[in-house]
Amino acid sequence: MSQDATPPRAPANVIMYTTAICPFCLRAEQLLRARGVCGIEKIRVDLDPACRDEMMRITGRRTVPQIFIGDYHVGGCEELQALDREGSLATLLRGHSL
Repeated sequence: MSQDATPPRAPANVIMYTTAICPFCLRAEQLLRARGVCGIEKIRVDLDPACRDEMMRITGRRTVPQIFIGDYHVGGCEELQALDREGSLATLLRGHSL
């Protein structure tokens, strides 16, 4: 590797606030897996009201999914799909910021 080359970054950590039967959560997970994400930390807000309270405090939103890639709050499924369409999702998943 040359002195000017930057080393590759580790893949970003993906966290998704979710419920068991949310179709948007399933679509978001399918898209992430299609883009090579192997591990998604799922926080089930339907099983623990404290987790929903935490999600609402952090994001200001009540709906699921709420997706984080690294420190970046993507938002929900539609925002994730928009990032994918514009090519920014791959950047985030490689551990780079937008």
